[in-house]
Amino acid sequence: METYGCSLSEFDSLTMASILESRGYARAESPEEADVVIINTCAVRLDTEYRMVERITELRGRAKRLVVAGCLAKSRPGLVARVAPEASLVSPQNATRIAEAVESSGRVVLLQGRRDTSWMPVPPLRDRIATIMIEEGCLNDCSFCISKHARRELRSYPPRLIVETVARLVEKGAREVRLTGLDTAAYGRDLPGRPTLADLVSMILDKVEGDYRIRIGMMTPELVLDILGDLLDVYRDERVFKFFHIPVQSGDDGILKIMNRKYTVSEFKELHSKVKARFPDSMFATDIIVGHPGEGEEEFMATVRLVEELQFERVHLAQYSIRPHTKAAAMKQVPDPVKKERSRRLMRIIEEIGERIHRRYIGMKVRALVTERSFRSWSMTARLDNYFPVVLPLREELMGEWVDVIVEDASFFDLRGRIVGERVEAVELV
Repeated sequence: METYGCSLSEFDSLTMASILESRGYARAESPEEADVVIINTCAVRLDTEYRMVERITELRGRAKRLVVAGCLAKSRPGLVARVAPEASLVSPQNATRIAEAVESSGRVVLLQGRRDTSWMPVPPLRDRIATIMIEEGCLNDCSFCISKHARRELRSYPPRLIVETVARLVEKGAREVRLTGLDTAAYGRDLPGRPTLADLVSMILDKVEGDYRIRIGMMTPELVLDILGDLLDVYRDERVFKFFHIPVQSGDDGILKIMNRKYTVSEFKELHSKVKARFPDSMFATDIIVGHPGEGEEEFMATVRLVEELQFERVHLAQYSIRPHTKAAAMKQVPDPVKKERSRRLMRIIEEIGERIHRRYIGMKVRALVTERSFRSWSMTARLDNYFPVVLPLREELMGEWVDVIVEDASFFDLRGRIVGERVEAVELV
């Protein structure tokens, strides 16, 4: 099985793997050794789609049987069928039916139906991190987004099921639990009683004991504003990372309207201000799209000014990418050279701000939770209470432990430090 894309794709792969392993299947080391190859795809951007097509083409010649699952299978089934006409197709909503595709004697197409939220696999830990999908789908209709075609309907997992899964993960040794979804702020609006994201996190904190941390995933601004008071109260608990991922996408109201976003720049600033008033040291991450149809130099500069004003701790910057079946695809496009030039200009500002914020920590003694091995084989990553990453020399015995760290250097990407103590008690970020 190969998995591409976001944490939702990771969760779907865990679901499929759990089902197949319960039926006696085992992981193969390579496509050539496998009886069946499953590629769980992403379709969020055009360049991603190109990579998916290239990989599917490669796997056709190496796999005895091929299953294409995930967002590309759901949103672009015709494209997949042209590239690999013999491959079975499984949408994200049908991940629980993966055995049908694997065990059928012929090609199977499972693209219709709703996600089964009556059960949830207990995902394996990656180091000391676990990821749980709490909901799929969103309530928006953004002009640029193809994900809504792959994961359209809002389907929330029942609070009881999520709480039970978190409890089992903490028992297994999870120290960081990531709650993910296409829009976690939409959680519960499809459930009886309409429990909110704040209600869910409060239930987890009340019912699951242990020294763990919750990281809440991406939330849309307008739905966060609906629950902001209760949500900020939940964030007061030391077991919730002071991490907010709330995409703004543009600093211009006209572009936000073209994007069909349901908030204004002023409302977003108000949201940011309220978060920072309660948690001034928190990490406020956002997403920005450069070069969306309708964006001129004036609109772009409004985004630049917003970034300079709000001083985001982290910005995920993307150039607009045409996606089929979206409203923006039919609009007049900003030329690629213009998009690239604006992206470079804004990225320089984002990097300067990010590095400046990180460098404030140099020389400070901080507390951090070690949760994962870094991509560098010699290092590990620990997280401050505001989720800032600190890269440390690898010491296996400290995985899952709180450590005292002296920050010695910093870059736009992370802090760098050395351990001066270990196994210290956790305290709440003030």
